[in-house]
Order: sequence, then C-alpha cells, then structure tokens
Amino acid sequence: MKVVVLGAGLVGKAVALDLAADGKFHVSAVDLKKETLDDLRNKGLTSVEQRDLSRPDEVKRAVKSFDLVINAVPGFLGFGTLKACLEAGKNVIDIAFSPEDPFELDGLCKRKGITAVVDCGVAPGLSNILAGHALTRMDKGESLVIYVGGLPVVRKWPFEYKTVFSPSDVIEEYLRPARFKENGEMIIRPALSDPELVEFEGVGTLEAFNSDGLRTLLKTLPIPNMKEKTLRYPGHREKMAILKEAGLFDTQPLNINGKEITPRDITAEVLFSRLKLQPGEEDLTIMRVVITGKKSDHPLTLTYDLCDRFDQKAGFHSMARTTGFTAAMAARAFGLGMIKNLGITPPEFLGFDPECYHFILSGLEERGVRVKENMDSR
Repeated sequence: MKVVVLGAGLVGKAVALDLAADGKFHVSAVDLKKETLDDLRNKGLTSVEQRDLSRPDEVKRAVKSFDLVINAVPGFLGFGTLKACLEAGKNVIDIAFSPEDPFELDGLCKRKGITAVVDCGVAPGLSNILAGHALTRMDKGESLVIYVGGLPVVRKWPFEYKTVFSPSDVIEEYLRPARFKENGEMIIRPALSDPELVEFEGVGTLEAFNSDGLRTLLKTLPIPNMKEKTLRYPGHREKMAILKEAGLFDTQPLNINGKEITPRDITAEVLFSRLKLQPGEEDLTIMRVVITGKKSDHPLTLTYDLCDRFDQKAGFHSMARTTGFTAAMAARAFGLGMIKNLGITPPEFLGFDPECYHFILSGLEERGVRVKENMDSR
C-alpha cells in the first residue's frame, strides 16, 4: 500500500519512519520545509517532496498516486487539507486536530465511498479508543474523565513547559472554550478554568484544567457526564491565563510601525519558539482515562493509565511516539481491512471493535507505548 504523510514535523516524521520500517508500505512525506525533508532523507526515507500544503490544489497533486493519506499538518491547515484529500477520493488517517467539526465532511466522504479516521493521535485518539472499548464492556456508561498532557522531563523556569506541536496549536488549546457534558446537557466553560491537582505515580502532582479535547465523543458516546482536562506542572496554567488576560493571545491586528500584526503571532514567534523541545531534551506523556458505569446492575469503573517517555535509542519524543504510533497502527488496521466504516470515523469507533482495539493496543505495546488497565467492580 502506498502511503503519503502530509506534514513531516516531529509527529509526522514518527509516523513516516514507523510505517517505512516494517517494509509493507511505500511511504512518502510532503512538507514545505526543505530542512525537515532533509532530516527524513538522512534517516533513510528517500521518497520526500516539497510542497505548499496550504493550497488545496497542491494537496490534491501530492496525494494523487497514493492509497492512504496521513494528515499531520498544523491544526489551522487541517480541515482544508482533509477536505482536499477527500475531494481527491483518498482515504485518510487524520491527526491535524483542526477546530472545525469533522462530521461536516461526512457526506462528502460517503459520496466518495472512502474512510477518514479523524482525531487519531493520543488524545484525542488513543483516549477515544480506550473510552469506546470500555463502554462495550458495560451495560450503561455514566461518566468519562480524560486527563492528558505532554511535559518536559526537566522543569525549567519560568513556564516549565516545552512543546512538540506548532505554536499556533499550543495557543489554541489555551483559547478554545471547553465543551463538556453534565447530566446529559452540553456545558461550555473557558479554557484554563476549573484547576485541580492530580497525583500520578512516578511523576508526582500535576495540575489539570479544562480543555476542549472531547470533540467527537460528545456526539458518539451515550454517556451523560464527560470532561477532558489538560495536565501541566503546577503554576503553568496561571502564567498562561495572565498572558491571555493581558491580550497577548488576541487575534485583532495592531498597526506597528506601519505593519499589521496580531499579538498572537508575536507571542507565537517570540515566546513559543523558545518552548520548542531541543535536541537532547526529553519529554513524557501522561494520560488517565476513567469511565464509570453499570454491568449487570453493579457499579464498574475502568481506569487506563499511560506514562510514556522519550525514546533515547530512536530519538523520538514521547508526544511524537504516542500520537504518531497510534496513527500508524490505525493505518495498518486500515490496510488489513479492519476498519470497514465509510465516512468520517472517529477513533472511538475503532474501540468498539475488539479485534481492531487489541491490534492497535498490541502494536503500541510492541513500540513501548504501554497502557495499564485497572478494573474496580465494587
């Protein structure tokens, strides 16, 4: 099967190299940045192409000769890129996490007779797969809570945070209102709100705050109470809230020396460029998914814990591993015919299928991404 990865940043690179390593795929990568593609060449991926993926016509040219597309562009490009791929009649595994509702493209996807597995990273992504699988083991789901965060191993003042994602996507996480469900009703709260402290074995105390990570789960799972929270080291949330309140994330352009520029663009360039994980800096990914419900009229709680760390041997950052390998395993599942749904396919649908669920979880474990399950039926 011929696979093309659109966007060869840290996560896209992990997907491309993982799929290429098993020899069952012809893998190509497309990116605007020559240095990014050169790095992939140096790591053994010879099929690379430089294109401007902000242009739908260029996207369609890039995917023309491929069977499956991995959409790993930054979030602000994600929806347009996904739409262009579907218009070209291509099956897609999508990890762009764009703010738009992917179900808006369901009709297009079905008319083309193709499949688009959306939000297929770590969270959303693996978290959805776990939640979907847990629900199949219950007669009724009552609540779902997802805690997730990518963190630097070494905490450095002042922000104690580093990122492998684009600056724009990081800022979006601190701005986009968080959608929850409480007693079956949709609730919207500001991002960064409702902080709480949560303990994680081997890591310590982390701070959790509201974020908009439930996405498709709000429509697909019949659970009346659901929320998702982002994890950071304590104190980081307040500093981001200060920047937000000070207007440094605003998108209204300012005229500075005759040039129109937004505070958000300045912040992304000046601040978050300094928060990029540098070569040799290690990160970890922490996730906890807790789903409660009833089985044969008895309470049942399933808890899934993930603590993944930087892979020193391969040089993959943890967030790239957990996000990229989930997408890569979904691509393998698609190639083997395990994903039969046509149209927009959120990852929780993969969790509904026991064969697909165990295939993806086993593949992740083989790559060192291990999820620990705990069941409490008291």
